[in-house]
Amino acid sequence: MIPIPDSGPGTAAIGLGGAALDRLMPMHLWLGPDGRVRHAGPTLTRLAGGAVQGLPFGAVMTLRRPHPAPDLGALLQLEGASLKLVLTGVPDLPLKGVVVALPEGAGALVDLSLGISLIEAVGRFDLTLRDFAPTDLAVELLYLTEAKAAVADELKRLALRLNGARASAEAEAATDTLTGLANRRGLDATLARMVRDRSPFALMHVDLDHFKAVNDTHGHAAGDAVLRQVAVVLRSQSRGRDLVARIGGDEFVIVFDEMVDPAQLRQIARRLITRLERPILVGDVPCRISASIGITLSTRHDPPDPDRLLQEADVALYESKRRGRARATLVSDRLLAVNPPVLPAAGA
Repeated sequence: MIPIPDSGPGTAAIGLGGAALDRLMPMHLWLGPDGRVRHAGPTLTRLAGGAVQGLPFGAVMTLRRPHPAPDLGALLQLEGASLKLVLTGVPDLPLKGVVVALPEGAGALVDLSLGISLIEAVGRFDLTLRDFAPTDLAVELLYLTEAKAAVADELKRLALRLNGARASAEAEAATDTLTGLANRRGLDATLARMVRDRSPFALMHVDLDHFKAVNDTHGHAAGDAVLRQVAVVLRSQSRGRDLVARIGGDEFVIVFDEMVDPAQLRQIARRLITRLERPILVGDVPCRISASIGITLSTRHDPPDPDRLLQEADVALYESKRRGRARATLVSDRLLAVNPPVLPAAGA
């Protein structure tokens, strides 16, 4: 107990123990007559990283202003003055303090506060309202800080939800619901980006052969199942950086990013046709289709025009059908001279 003498005749002496001091001053040091720590407040103990009882004041704290105090006597000469201190183990966290002598040479109390270090200490040491005296102004500031942080976190979560919803809506708007591939909107956006970035690419237009017979013979549910399997095949023959889109009932487009080698593209087209000609089982029913393919390259034009490229691939596709289907045709100037693409009029 710390005896606090009466302040006048007839008043009773008051005794305060460590628990009471902890509630009133969570960041205090109780120094004995020898200058060693007899008790430390819980918040100060937390900042110091552990118990400091029994240690000399100079081993726990360093007094920087108004001047160092090598012993308890020198410290008590600064009674009532505003002190600037740091914990020896945390020299980059400045503290404010005041020292008060205990009666009858019983030692001293040093009450400390965080001052402008409050916000840093709260985050660094995970302090909460319980680490401060209820009457401490820091409680009000900490409450406002925590409220602000809670609002900021909620706004951040809301923004993430809104951004996620927007991204989901945009992705859904650019996706074919049956196959999960990109749709025409997604294709147009990708082509516009690649033209803007001046990335060379190949455009492969794939049209299924004999698909109408599947619908007529086995029904539209079977046709939908076949289209979903076609999507799987097309994805398997493209890379993650490429785009596969369904732009019509049984029409697909693959955009090969930075792939403009005709030999490589012909090889991919042959492999696609071979894979698509394998029977596709819908239940126990084998459905047979094939594909005709038209190919064009963005490097044919500077700058490339997406509408023109799609028209060129379409011309090459119908040349494949004219020549008997189940084949791929790479567009050429000779082919376009015979079948010039029909482009929309300017401003249309």
